[in-house]
Amino acid sequence: MIIIMQNSCIFCAIVKEKIPAYRIYEDDLFLGFLDIHPRVLGHTLLIPKKHYLWVYDVPEFKSYWQAVLKITTGMQKTLLPRFITYMTHGLEVPHAHIHILPRRANETEINPPPQFIRAEKMKYTADLLRSKLIP
Repeated sequence: MIIIMQNSCIFCAIVKEKIPAYRIYEDDLFLGFLDIHPRVLGHTLLIPKKHYLWVYDVPEFKSYWQAVLKITTGMQKTLLPRFITYMTHGLEVPHAHIHILPRRANETEINPPPQFIRAEKMKYTADLLRSKLIP
């Protein structure tokens, strides 16, 4: 089910480059970028470029998760996490998105609180991840 972009959708504005983002992945259908309120270093959001409300509304569901796997592989190569978690709750922004969180051994909280990460570190992390991802 497609929902027409509303002017207030922050993710649609990011896709159209009206709002800056730390982009790490892009193909014809999806865009991946670092969350500006990260719960862990490297916390990435993957969204469809078209506006869908829920992840299960995305017609290219299999391709969506294949893109998640590409990002996961890049995270494993660069950030060396112990494991990676995924969340698909979409309560804060009404646009389908998958949270991809690279986790260290001591990061066992299911949904850790947001943390502040300096812009320089965010940019460095985005550049590092982008360099290892295959579109």
